[in-house]
Amino acid sequence: QVQLVESGGGLVQAGGSLSLSCAFSKIFVRETVGWYRQVPGKERELVAEVTRGGTANYADSVVGRFTVSADSAANTVDLQMRDMTPEDTAMYYCHARVLWGAEVRPGDYWGQGTQVTVSS
Repeated sequence: QVQLVESGGGLVQAGGSLSLSCAFSKIFVRETVGWYRQVPGKERELVAEVTRGGTANYADSVVGRFTVSADSAANTVDLQMRDMTPEDTAMYYCHARVLWGAEVRPGDYWGQGTQVTVSS
């Protein structure tokens, strides 16, 4: 199966910027790739994703502040975050919805998560 390896994250002050990157261990045809986040006691929510057609979708709370980008050649998906607030504090998970792959079964795949903490 495919592994999603995340990097980035950490601690940032309110108003600051942070970047996340996710690398896929195998090549596959994607339906979507992107980022979700979760705080304790709440459901995991979509932050941003890129569809197979190249459309970027964002949660309302991050529009204008976060930018998601997928690089097919590098087999990565990145999330640039700016103007961050304490409400952005969460565990961030890389996600891929696979349509087809020579070595990957169709389905949903997740990274291990990376913590993002925004201090006030």
